[in-house]
Amino acid sequence: MNTPTLGPEVHGRQAALAVELSRPMRPRERLEISDLIVDYDPRTLVRRPVRQAEVVRRLEASGDAWGARFVGALPAKDGVLDEATCDAILVRAHTELQRLSEEFLQVDRIRRILSPLLTALRSRQVPGPYRIVDVGCGTGYLVRALAAFGRLGRDVKLLGCDMNVALVRHARALADEEHLDCELFAANAFTLAEPAHVFLSTGVLHHVRGDELARFFEGQRAAQAFIHFDTQPSWLSPIGSWIFHQARMREPLVRHDGVVSAARTHSRATLLRAAASTGFTCRSFDGASSWWEVLVRPLHAVIGVRAELFPTFEGALGPLAARLAEPS
Repeated sequence: MNTPTLGPEVHGRQAALAVELSRPMRPRERLEISDLIVDYDPRTLVRRPVRQAEVVRRLEASGDAWGARFVGALPAKDGVLDEATCDAILVRAHTELQRLSEEFLQVDRIRRILSPLLTALRSRQVPGPYRIVDVGCGTGYLVRALAAFGRLGRDVKLLGCDMNVALVRHARALADEEHLDCELFAANAFTLAEPAHVFLSTGVLHHVRGDELARFFEGQRAAQAFIHFDTQPSWLSPIGSWIFHQARMREPLVRHDGVVSAARTHSRATLLRAAASTGFTCRSFDGASSWWEVLVRPLHAVIGVRAELFPTFEGALGPLAARLAEPS
């Protein structure tokens, strides 16, 4: 793995801690517990101790009394949160979150965009094999499901990257048990020895805050394209998220973070401005313009494709191309 040439990027759900704890708190900024209880250095991937009192302070300062009590009740030694406990919570949380991807048919959403993109790569004779990398893969559900059901072709290599070693270990065990042809790494997705052709993610973008969002996209300039899904930015999203998580989730951290994440999602304009730093042709996909569209399409995406590939990609999308929107 090469040394990163950019500043620290936030790639996975846990790597945001370094950013969150190192800068002044914005007034009443809502925080996700999963971003705070585990910390990996984004350059070296070395795990750093997390001081319980500091996390509690951050949550209290954001107005999150419940979150502060939750973290304050976790086991700690000499003021440092117990790593095994935090890892176990996050593995359980990501296992539950798989339900969200299953019920929202997220693998099919990705595949219906990824297949035309692969058509464009092949038509333009971009050399393969095509490396598809899931950023912040967690327990690897997207990569594993694409490996099992994606039918993407023998010239495609599926990889997942996350900075949380416990999550990647669990993902590898599941992939081995299921005899799937994919690779999962505890790694910085943007500094792999063999760079990606396409970057994917689901539910990662809202973890990347402030100036780090532009750096997140800048780290993808060497790729051919990216597809990043997240919750629709809407006043309705936190309400829908609360209903869904109360009905389908049992892990307290998941119920908490699911609602907070829906409130933190970026607007389409913000994502497209940040993505423009790649120099790709960038579009939003399934952006909602009314409350009922949020109900029908709870997720939206920002898609970026190299300019020379975009016309072929758009043509291969067929009727789905009507769901692309240019920056306003």
